[in-house]
Amino acid sequence: MCQVGEEFGEPAPEELPPPRSGRELKCMKCKDVLPVVVIRAGDAFCRDCFKVFYVHKFRAVLGKNRLIFPGEKVLLAWSGGPSSSSMVWQVLEGLSRDSAKRLRFVPGVVYIDEGAVCGQSPEDRAKTLAEVKLILQTVGFPWHIVALEEVFSLPPSVLRYFAQEPVGTKGAYKVAVDSFLQQQHAPAQGEEQQSQPGTQDPQSPAGPPTAAQTEALSRLFNSVKTLTAKEELLQTLRTHLILHVARTHGYSKVMTGDSCTRLAIKLMTSLALGRGAFLAWDTGFSDERHGDVVVVRPMRDHTLKEVAFYNRLFGVPSVFTPAIDTKASEKASIHRLMEAFMLRLQAQFPSTVSTVYRTSEKLVKAPRDSGAAGPQGPRCLLCMCTLDIDTADSATAFGAQTSHLSQMQPPTPPAETPTVPCCSAGVGRAQSCCQGAGPCGRKDPRGHVIEQLCYGCRVNMKDLGLGLTGDPGVSH
Repeated sequence: MCQVGEEFGEPAPEELPPPRSGRELKCMKCKDVLPVVVIRAGDAFCRDCFKVFYVHKFRAVLGKNRLIFPGEKVLLAWSGGPSSSSMVWQVLEGLSRDSAKRLRFVPGVVYIDEGAVCGQSPEDRAKTLAEVKLILQTVGFPWHIVALEEVFSLPPSVLRYFAQEPVGTKGAYKVAVDSFLQQQHAPAQGEEQQSQPGTQDPQSPAGPPTAAQTEALSRLFNSVKTLTAKEELLQTLRTHLILHVARTHGYSKVMTGDSCTRLAIKLMTSLALGRGAFLAWDTGFSDERHGDVVVVRPMRDHTLKEVAFYNRLFGVPSVFTPAIDTKASEKASIHRLMEAFMLRLQAQFPSTVSTVYRTSEKLVKAPRDSGAAGPQGPRCLLCMCTLDIDTADSATAFGAQTSHLSQMQPPTPPAETPTVPCCSAGVGRAQSCCQGAGPCGRKDPRGHVIEQLCYGCRVNMKDLGLGLTGDPGVSH
């Protein structure tokens, strides 16, 4: 027991703290060189081994799925951020002659200028576009710069599903490889085309968007009530523009730079937004909801930490631009809140992101059979996913909603006014709504057109401040 005035002996000599484990580690692959990167506890790599590990991940995802055929045109969706920049760099190195296993597809790059909704001035947008063009000219791929304002001039076909004839993946891939090898023995015309420097899309506008278009886009986003709805609307418009560019220029595949960390956050966010029925499409390797254009995510096995290390070590250029949620508080939107929650949990429990990501890999794409509309049934007009329609006797909230809407009687128009025949007997049995020249004539008691929307988009539309009237700004 301690007492007052008790004499203590001399303090023990302080020992030096033990050296950190990272200083004693060797590269886990070559076992010879000191590591420069520690991905996880015990996963230490030197510079060369880390590059081999990183490149192998990218090639393994493409090789395992075999969805991109040799000679196929692939559009790389580049936002200027770290993940998409690393994806473009991987494709660039994979197409070089020094690569061990060369990639065999024909790439192109698309960049969406979102400065109008992210608070950038015209001068800042021009400066950003100059940096973007400099990097794209260095890469050398054909590139397409599209302003977000062009969404107002999109054709109605961007909201339609173009079905393709089902083909056997293995057989079709083998045929494509044989055809590609035969072309290699022919006169090297394809190499001359690939050796041309990167050029801009000749069909894109020569100058920036007009002030009227920018004002209309700003007015559209200013009318949105919440930041969550703004981010969802921006994602929808961005997807429509990329899809239009891909169809216009003959690209059958679109690559996005969604990383493992980003997909884990997206999975939890989609659950919170009522998009649980579409998680397999939103987070899987491939997304075939559009039919003729398939979206693939080859960076889904790379974490943000790995991407940041790779870009730093090997000098991958990128363009940093403010996003729509820049400087927003943690609770400003569901996206921001879920991102902060996942990253904070990952810092305390390092297996959080990988666990959520592995869960997404187990999700199966099993759309419901909706009868006469085809094997995948009617589709949402905004996200193009198969409608998650419940039966009339369902006990869910959405089942009660669709049952209520299906029982509504359309208003009786005057006798002298020509009527536009409604293509659906109700939201629950819509087959080809809004495929004609005008919107569907079915309206609710408030006069709003009942759109063919999934549950997630219908809930999100309540925060847009636009109702369900088919406003031009929502790409009806």
